[in-house]
Amino acid sequence: MSKNYYAILMAGGIGSRFWPVSTTEFPKQFHDMLGTGETLIQTTFRRLSRIIPEENILILTNERYKDLVLEQLPKANPGQLLLEPAMRNTAPCILYASMKIQKENPEAVVLVAPSDHWIEQEERFTDDVERCFEACRERDILMTLGIKPSFPNTGYGYIKYDTEEHGNGAIKKVLDFTEKPSYEVAKRFVKEGNYLWNAGIFVWSVNSILQAFRDLQPEMYTLFARGIPRYNTLAERRFINKYYHKAENISIDYAILERSHNIYVLPAGFDWNDLGTWGSLYDKLPKDNSGNAVINARILPLNARNNMIRTAGKKLVVVDGLDDFIIVEKKKVLLIYPKQKEQDIKEVLLRVKQEFGEELI
Repeated sequence: MSKNYYAILMAGGIGSRFWPVSTTEFPKQFHDMLGTGETLIQTTFRRLSRIIPEENILILTNERYKDLVLEQLPKANPGQLLLEPAMRNTAPCILYASMKIQKENPEAVVLVAPSDHWIEQEERFTDDVERCFEACRERDILMTLGIKPSFPNTGYGYIKYDTEEHGNGAIKKVLDFTEKPSYEVAKRFVKEGNYLWNAGIFVWSVNSILQAFRDLQPEMYTLFARGIPRYNTLAERRFINKYYHKAENISIDYAILERSHNIYVLPAGFDWNDLGTWGSLYDKLPKDNSGNAVINARILPLNARNNMIRTAGKKLVVVDGLDDFIIVEKKKVLLIYPKQKEQDIKEVLLRVKQEFGEELI
């Protein structure tokens, strides 16, 4: 385990499509969504610590989740938390974290990973990350991990790669990014064979990513560079509170990756799911004889198939005549919603807010 290995763990999202379990006060990364005994952020932190020193894992999150993070990750200290005073998407927070890391260790290579994804075969994950670290130590490249598509999913971004070899066998030159294609386009991507799902997991040397920001986002780079004398000191928080909100609200994909010419991808050797919706969670859970996936609840299914059912505690749920539904109960809310419309749950939240206030969302 190298002292030059770092991670930026992204833990500021809300996970609105997992409502009513995931709320703005208690998002999905802090829940045991799979019923394993570990929350998603705990699982991710443990996975990363297989290859990265625990003290080198920085957690990017919103100020409101500070206590939750420290409670769930007792091995992390407050200095590892980077608290966003305003939501500005992923580019500003990655730039901020990278400047802190470079000031501490200019030889650092960095993994950027979401806190709420599901990954099997953790040894393969570790091997893939190690391979990316080695490549980024040796070359001025930015890397992403891609997932071989198993079906034409229209909810993921796709990475097109060059099929020719470029020095390091499995590592491929990225030719293009496509964000959430239509079903017909996704089918063509899967058939062509040189497309991967974009898992949102990135690796680079701290020097390479900061050079990319200098070249492609000079205004943002200049804004955060003002704080370099203050980073990793007691004056850092004051600077961030004053200037962070001035950064452009933009993702790392649009700000850097889609505009760079030194992007490479490693097709991942592990099974992955972004756990972005109840349907994606359903796909990864064991099912009963009727295809129902159940967390916490006890169920009596009567002519009920392929449902996603979750309750608080061991509540008994009797279901008759429902197929392919999401049935989720939490305190003051019961959601009964078609799986095929799960992408609309974000819109349902807006209506709930309008009619019943923010307390329930």
